[in-house]
Amino acid sequence: MSAPDLKLTQADILSSVEGLVAAESDLIANMANIAAVLFEALPRINWAGFYLMKEGELVLGPFQGRVACTRIALGRGVCGTAAVEKRIQRIDDVHSFPGHIACDAASASEIVLPLIKDDVLLGVLDIDSPEPARFGEAEQALLEQVVSSLLKS
Repeated sequence: MSAPDLKLTQADILSSVEGLVAAESDLIANMANIAAVLFEALPRINWAGFYLMKEGELVLGPFQGRVACTRIALGRGVCGTAAVEKRIQRIDDVHSFPGHIACDAASASEIVLPLIKDDVLLGVLDIDSPEPARFGEAEQALLEQVVSSLLKS
């Protein structure tokens, strides 16, 4: 059996995510599939995945990409900042971000979206790119819809 010839595109992301979460209620299973969809469909990225809040810190969850940092303290790096501030961090140059954590030295830009349900921070969605200023308003809006779909499951 061979791999499929057709890859998902950015235009396929939201419908794919909505279909996946409609059929499954387990948060971790949905995060795993969403990470796979994003990694395949978003061009020019090198990491897509989740960190989950556990005992006061962010702990690595489902992801696609190279080996990642396992734990991130709140307030540290882009992910920890997104978690503490409970707002999206879209960073054009991670190397100029105060306290940046270089889990993958190839990463140049990053977008992190907090996962907040019923005013509780569940974790963050983190996407890295080796390209500076990779993420714009269009990707942010799309990823906000992805997070919204995930949190409804």
